[in-house]
Amino acid sequence: MNWDQIEGNWKQIKGKAQSKWGDLTDDDLDRVEGRREEIVGLLQEKYGKAREEAERQVDDWSRAL
Repeated sequence: MNWDQIEGNWKQIKGKAQSKWGDLTDDDLDRVEGRREEIVGLLQEKYGKAREEAERQVDDWSRAL
């Protein structure tokens, strides 16, 4: 699924993101609205991940949708 589709269907998809990254709250996910760069930043903030690792996880997750 590409990022335009993810952003457009974010309300339906955000539950899958919360399943993958359980520390993300509904408020966190509502704030990012499916924007890739903001999700990457949120993973860095919440999980203390390096940018490259956060980007890899987000890309892997989006390909699996």
